[in-house]
Amino acid sequence: MKDIASLIRDASVHSSLYADPAIFDLEMESIFGKGWVYVGHASEIPRRGDYVRRTMGLEPVLLIRGADGIHVVANRCAHRGNLLCQPERGNRRTLACQYHGWIFSPDGALLDMPLSSIEPDESLHLKRARVDSYNGFVFATFNPSPIPLLEHLGHAARALDRQVDLSPEGEVELRGPWVRHLFRANWKMLSENEADGYHVGFVHDSFTKSVGTPGKYGNILSGEEDRITAVVRYLGNGHTELDYGPTYDRPMTWLGVDETRYPDYTRDMVRRHGESAAREIMRAGPPHTFIFPNLFLAETCLVMIQPVGVGETVNWHTPLYLKGAPEELNRRIMRQGEVALGPSSFLTADDAIIAERQWRALKGSPAWLDLSRGQSRETTTDGGVVVSHYTDETPNRGFWRCYRDIMAETAQPTL
Repeated sequence: MKDIASLIRDASVHSSLYADPAIFDLEMESIFGKGWVYVGHASEIPRRGDYVRRTMGLEPVLLIRGADGIHVVANRCAHRGNLLCQPERGNRRTLACQYHGWIFSPDGALLDMPLSSIEPDESLHLKRARVDSYNGFVFATFNPSPIPLLEHLGHAARALDRQVDLSPEGEVELRGPWVRHLFRANWKMLSENEADGYHVGFVHDSFTKSVGTPGKYGNILSGEEDRITAVVRYLGNGHTELDYGPTYDRPMTWLGVDETRYPDYTRDMVRRHGESAAREIMRAGPPHTFIFPNLFLAETCLVMIQPVGVGETVNWHTPLYLKGAPEELNRRIMRQGEVALGPSSFLTADDAIIAERQWRALKGSPAWLDLSRGQSRETTTDGGVVVSHYTDETPNRGFWRCYRDIMAETAQPTL
């Protein structure tokens, strides 16, 4: 019998962590069942009764707005387990089961059992998650006594601040629709990849050349690694970051336009933040940050990672619109998302091919995988953030340390 901790070393991990169904089941319990999971954004459900369907691990849930705020409840009748809401989104003042007519409130309380003389009691309420939010980003957990959300976010909260700071009103909006891509690969392969700068010059070479951004990505294929000023960070608690901000020398480079393109936006940003702060916010641009275990702030897009099985994962993508910004600017954000992550995009197709090839190679051939790049040149800030070169595997090593700590708290399967 081996425990999971023995499969994770300082600079290597064992491939069975991606391929073993027993480990996947344990992850659904320990990570997605007991930790904070991103479930949606408040702007998706603006009115009372609005809901969207989501999952927490493999658990179907509803993110729904009631009279008293936002709730996350199981999308499964407490009677016989029937799915309560079939459409992906909608508006319901109550949740009625089509099987036997049981009716629940948006907070999951059982309101009525037709043809029954029994008074509803709490044992028949829908399963409820604890809910908290930060800057409109909503997280939930089935853990009855979790750590506070802000403690879980830690240094990653700054990435959410950075995202909303780009809005003249301090808010982002998810207007939809979502694009979903099925990856025949393990969910952790996608999570690790989000802050992996090492692969960009190889996997996305055609993209970086076509969009004309060599200053952003550098050219590691030509031995010009020292030109790259972007950095990677391990933020703690499984959160990772690839920061392109240092590569931008003027405002709005991240959107591919000159700062004079949207004068009304610049004016409104200065009104909100002041001249100096506004220019720095518009120069540094949006975050490229993975928030453990399933949220990726992909600069001008939001990505949700949804595990489906040990070798199947769905990536959800949608633009992050800046509330109060000119519509022309938000349309450009939408087009940028289509090019990068849409159905005919470069980046998603590139990453899918690599992830699926990696999965096929690993699932039948156990091996130790190397994560040692850049160990000797990491630095740690006073706040505990580990920083290194853009191509170093610092985020991956941090991800796996967090994973090991979480999984060690749960009984280990026999491998």
